[in-house]
Amino acid sequence: MNRTNAPIFLNHAGICCALGNTIDDVESALFAEGISSPLRKSDQYSPGTIQPLGQIHSEFQTIDIADENSRNNRILAQALRPLRDEIEQLKSRYGSDRIGVIIGTSTSGVAEGETAMQHIDGEFQLAAGYRYRTQELSAPSRFAARWLGLNGPTWSVSSACTSGGKALASAARLLKTGAVDAVIAGGVDSLCKMTVNGFGSLAVTSTELCLPFSQNRRGVNIGEGAAVFVVSHETGPVCLAACGETSDAHHISSPEPEGRGAEAAMRQALAAASLTPADIAYINLHGTATRQNDLMESLAIHRVFGEDVACSSTKPLTGHTLAAAGAIEAAFCWLTLKRKDGRLPPHLWDGVRDPDICGMQGLGHRQLTTQPKAVMSNSFAFGGNNLSLIMTGEPRD
Repeated sequence: MNRTNAPIFLNHAGICCALGNTIDDVESALFAEGISSPLRKSDQYSPGTIQPLGQIHSEFQTIDIADENSRNNRILAQALRPLRDEIEQLKSRYGSDRIGVIIGTSTSGVAEGETAMQHIDGEFQLAAGYRYRTQELSAPSRFAARWLGLNGPTWSVSSACTSGGKALASAARLLKTGAVDAVIAGGVDSLCKMTVNGFGSLAVTSTELCLPFSQNRRGVNIGEGAAVFVVSHETGPVCLAACGETSDAHHISSPEPEGRGAEAAMRQALAAASLTPADIAYINLHGTATRQNDLMESLAIHRVFGEDVACSSTKPLTGHTLAAAGAIEAAFCWLTLKRKDGRLPPHLWDGVRDPDICGMQGLGHRQLTTQPKAVMSNSFAFGGNNLSLIMTGEPRD
């Protein structure tokens, strides 16, 4: 097989987020009529400041590897658990050393580190039993490989809000080298004080439910979750047709105002997939509901796609799950293609259009008359890191 040009498939998906703990639960919620946001107000991570959070309230099984038992890894395990039978079959076919693991994260086990920090009698101490390795960025990928018994290439990706999507792009590149036959790839992040208060210090969080692309938008809500895929050359329901990746290097946290890097990433993905803008039936927008990000993305979308492409931001359903966002939103696109009924993820907002937002007349369109053949998922991160993924319901030559 010529692996360089062979199609790459997203064979199976697992997910855990505020919408649900399994792919079936998430699908039922995501495509339901009359859906409402599961985000709930809390000051658990920002004492004195109550704000909506995309929090997972379930209790997860304790991980039987003591030094990997962080909440971040328990959320990842919840997403991975339904894939274990398929992964065991892959191990039987290819061997454990031919299966890679690539996981995007930005928090890893920071929450455990926050809990472990203590001041006693004026002195700083770490609680007994705290293991720093749970906080390392390598922790989620290392844990997944150990827990699943995989010995192939394993690493973490940490590029802020593109991490989970870039893990899929990295998996595609790894498969093309021929070094592996399958990759377990995705992203995970869990809520912690550092991220909730860190985004608050940038004055980009909202104390009300976020309203992407609305004139009344006031900022982002933070969430947590995980999504993972079995990525391989084996034919599956959804093809990862192309990845477009660019870097603005405009500012450490603010996007390039005109969206030129975002536009370049989308055009790069279209060219790599041998598609035109008219071939894209739906775009899952990055759509954080901050003033600058939404405006930048709308400008880029308008220049590439014009007025009418169907699109939505699903951040009001999950919160911004940071490093997990690209993988979770790719899973929403995966479900959209796999369903084959033309139903699209919703756009929850107040319907008040910002006059500065260009075009986007297809914002919030929920039903296509024909089954989409190609969809796009956008992720844009701190430092001007831009990613566009294109998925199709059939192989692209």
